[in-house]
Amino acid sequence: MPSQTPRVAVVFVLTLLVLASSSLAVAAAAQAEPEAAAPPAHGVCGGGGADAGGGCHSVPRALRLKLIAIPAILLASTVGVSLPLASRSVPALRPDGDLFAVVKAFASGVILGTGYMHVLPDSFNDLTSPCLPRRPWAEFPFTAFVAMLAAVLTLMVDSLMLTFHSRGKASAAVAHHHGRHGSPPPQELVNRHGYGHLDDMSEPAASSEDDVEAGRTQLLRNRVIVQVLEMGIVVHSVVIGLGMGASQNVCTIRPLVAALCFHQLFEGMGLGGCILQAEYGARTRSVLVFFFSTTTPLGIALGLALTRVYSDSSPTALVVVGLLNAASAGLLHYMALVDLLAADFMGPRLQGSVRLQLVCFLAVLLGAGGMSVMAKWA
Repeated sequence: MPSQTPRVAVVFVLTLLVLASSSLAVAAAAQAEPEAAAPPAHGVCGGGGADAGGGCHSVPRALRLKLIAIPAILLASTVGVSLPLASRSVPALRPDGDLFAVVKAFASGVILGTGYMHVLPDSFNDLTSPCLPRRPWAEFPFTAFVAMLAAVLTLMVDSLMLTFHSRGKASAAVAHHHGRHGSPPPQELVNRHGYGHLDDMSEPAASSEDDVEAGRTQLLRNRVIVQVLEMGIVVHSVVIGLGMGASQNVCTIRPLVAALCFHQLFEGMGLGGCILQAEYGARTRSVLVFFFSTTTPLGIALGLALTRVYSDSSPTALVVVGLLNAASAGLLHYMALVDLLAADFMGPRLQGSVRLQLVCFLAVLLGAGGMSVMAKWA
């Protein structure tokens, strides 16, 4: 089982690389068609916009805000993802407690709001930009198509990993029953000799084995959820950090810093809760925390380094960022709705308490609503 779980990350890395390379090829082909490059009437490429405002465009002030944003976002991300991991010492915040379920529901709402209110609209804006030729970008909804494919691919990986795990355990169980000398399993002895008491004796052992197997399957599922969720969050964090680092618009950066701190804090809490339930070792937890905490600051630093050569209105940048955002949105939608919210709300804890269900519903609405409000500035 430990040898198979890293394959999930490999699959998604390869998928993102394929999306990036294919988008580059499409952008190059689109640029080679001058007759289709006329911008639509609803906008002007690279002109106007927020950056054109004289009071907002200031390189020194923008640099100062970015240098403040890097440690602030790093601190918020680290605190958010580390809080659930430190909750084992607080009885009220343990994974089997009601308060943990409410906090996780709130964080899941933040992740859901991130996908619907931030990542998906960004992808629509990028792939419908007037800087792109009308063919093919204005003739087909690439954002929705790529988001749908990403959600289906996430489902496929989730399902196949559980299938391989179940088959491996089933084969091991059959081999264990037959033994070294080909002895028949206990059920065959019962059918052959009619000793009913043997069946009664095997029931507790079988029930115990089923419980252990169910726990292992759930643990594997939790680990798959962590890896896939972190992949989607990392992609979006690098993209938004790159855009912020390359921007010189003070009016855009100032509210974005506060919004990103809020976003990283509560999204980190959702990821941290998943990491806690995955029961990773200290080294793996440290790696996951490090990648989540540093991707947005590293994206900002990369944007600072590429300020003179990177243009967020260039066709290539729009296509690559738009497609990556679409894939990240589809992944976050699936993970938030299926693996986080549906798994908890259909589970025995919330199904056994209507009051806890309603409180968790309210927490989800608050988390998603908070991210929706943040969409006004970020």
